[in-house]
Amino acid sequence: MRNITRTLIGPVLCALFLLGGCAYSGESRSSHAYALAAQNGWTHRTIETGAFRLESFLPRHIFPADTVTIYIEGDGLAWLDPATPSFDPTPKEPVGLELALKQNTDAAYLARPCQYESAREAACSDDTWWTSRRFAPEVVEAETTAVDAIKRLYKASHVVLVGYSGGGAIAALVAARRHDVTELVTVAGNLDTETWVKLHGVLPLSGSLNPADEWAALQNIPQRHF
Repeated sequence: MRNITRTLIGPVLCALFLLGGCAYSGESRSSHAYALAAQNGWTHRTIETGAFRLESFLPRHIFPADTVTIYIEGDGLAWLDPATPSFDPTPKEPVGLELALKQNTDAAYLARPCQYESAREAACSDDTWWTSRRFAPEVVEAETTAVDAIKRLYKASHVVLVGYSGGGAIAALVAARRHDVTELVTVAGNLDTETWVKLHGVLPLSGSLNPADEWAALQNIPQRHF
């Protein structure tokens, strides 16, 4: 019943939001990111993590580097309005990717679960992965596995993690569980999600971890928060 409802309501919502072509469609948002990456000489790669298939973008030609900087995307289009979850959290504007492309070398971009092509996988029929459980242990574990995969591609020894918005929370949670992170950088990052929920009066992030609770594991990592 849920899948049927998603199938029927999705096109209707698109028609209501944008009669000129449904810019809310996951396909058009994905195509925008793929084109942006290609224009800058980057290519797309899917990383299997077990729980999720995470999408990444990397330079077409990768050279060994001691340190690789990994940019983690924000929450994307998680909600259509305060009460309606999106059917596909692929970002309308991939700010994390735009930041990564500015660095260009010794860098990589990592999406969040169910963004881009991975939105089609079975796990993504459950919208809690980009709403209440967006920072769940399973999500952090998947992102950590993807960081390991990118690190191997670069034959790197160290990692710099840069997170945009909700990606800042993920970057902090991942950093707290690693010993190879030489710097943690966030841009408009959600670093205390409990306070963030109270401030904005939104639904609690049930099942999610709070980066603020990881302060002890993070205190010795150099950090910059914008």
